[in-house]
Amino acid sequence: MTNYFIATRPAAQNLIGVVGAGTMGAGIAQVAAQAGHPVRLLDVREGAASAAIEQIGKGLAGLVSKGRMQEAERSAILARIQPASSTAELADAALVVEVILEKLEPKQALLRELDTLLAPEALVASNTSSISITALANGMENPHRLVGMHFFNPVPLMKLVEVVSGAETNASVAAATFALAQSWGKTAVHAKSTPGFIVNRIARPFYAETLALLQEQSASPAMLDAALRSAGFRMGPCELMDLIGQDINYSVTQSMFEANFGDKRFVPSQVQKALVDGGRLGRKVGKGFYDGASPANPAPALGAKTPAVELHGSSTLLAHLRTGLASKGVAFASKVDANWCGLLIGDLRVHLCDGRSAGQIAAQTAQAQTAVLDWVVAPDHASAVACSFAPSVSSSAKAQMAAFAAACGWTLLELRDLPGLPVARTLAMLINEAADAVSQGVCDESAANLAMKLGVNYPAGPFEWLALIGAQANVELLDNLWASTRSERYRVSQLLQAKRWSI
Repeated sequence: MTNYFIATRPAAQNLIGVVGAGTMGAGIAQVAAQAGHPVRLLDVREGAASAAIEQIGKGLAGLVSKGRMQEAERSAILARIQPASSTAELADAALVVEVILEKLEPKQALLRELDTLLAPEALVASNTSSISITALANGMENPHRLVGMHFFNPVPLMKLVEVVSGAETNASVAAATFALAQSWGKTAVHAKSTPGFIVNRIARPFYAETLALLQEQSASPAMLDAALRSAGFRMGPCELMDLIGQDINYSVTQSMFEANFGDKRFVPSQVQKALVDGGRLGRKVGKGFYDGASPANPAPALGAKTPAVELHGSSTLLAHLRTGLASKGVAFASKVDANWCGLLIGDLRVHLCDGRSAGQIAAQTAQAQTAVLDWVVAPDHASAVACSFAPSVSSSAKAQMAAFAAACGWTLLELRDLPGLPVARTLAMLINEAADAVSQGVCDESAANLAMKLGVNYPAGPFEWLALIGAQANVELLDNLWASTRSERYRVSQLLQAKRWSI
């Protein structure tokens, strides 16, 4: 077994090379230097490395001015980062991280060059967010020492690092890289090299379900964003796509679709393509889903008399909602032995979303006054909640529903009555994608939870949501969506099916 420098020597003796002095490369250089490593930063653009080091200095100066760092520490960190003019100056590095153009061929060329240059005890890492580590290693004489080290932007602040193993990556290399990331103050997770790794793969439904709802004319971007923010997400999907850039988000979806051989779960959206084609790329051009900033949630309508509320039946979601209503001081009665599950608000039957439309449920149960309520996974945090009504629902019943929502402090978002509501569809699909990733050996459940919370700031991990919602409710919703759409995107993961039947 090779004694890799990174695993056997102190940081001060392990030079870190970084190739690519853009935002990500500069961030990696800074983090390595802060951990005590000497760093050499290389970029083919003349003066780019020096300019990046200057920007690092300015950023650290801001920490000094806020009292979060001493000037002596700032000076020591900067002294450890030096510009390099050629790859030859990286020959004595213990690790070189490439952060160049996100294209296979130039990355392969650089990695092969580094492989012939570095000592056998040195490691090579790629910060790619989407290219196969196995493909990048093709052509290297020592492919076993290539590992993915996927950081998130901004690198100094974001805690997650995906340590990605390709088909040739030695387990000791992944272990040493994992330990290194932790020594840099990061939270590392192991991942197998498959399209999107952990975060970019599992996150696709967060955008895809909202885009599908927009395609179906279910609601406006502002309504869908309000619903997802009320589930605990810091930003709604539409405003986040505007922030990322519609062109960038669309490109990632296209690459995921192609890498997965046309799997319908990753199919690009005509809604987003129209934005890209029309130059509505988001905040960087001042227009996307929104012209400027996204609107704030509307205030709930107050003043109406709160109707009588009964909770019928039992489920994990209903129990969670019961706890939330109690904490808000909303009075309700419970009928656990009822033959249906949901809320009775006045004479309106409100079913928790199960992938059927309110109209379908009304027809199947012969109950004209029927509504569907979205999954309320954060009742104390929520400021808005989505619902839909069967066409037969009276205006007085709708008013009762609005009064109930107001008593809870929620704005009621009435969506077109179609199968599935935004939070339910989004969470169910995030859980399903995570379950598929685990069943295919991409990561374990703990890594999936950590990656989504630290990599994209989700309020909970997918398997934490699963524990709250229950496998039965998750599978039922996906099955009903499949029955109404016949789209293979809603096929249920085998792991999720197994959890449904577990005792």
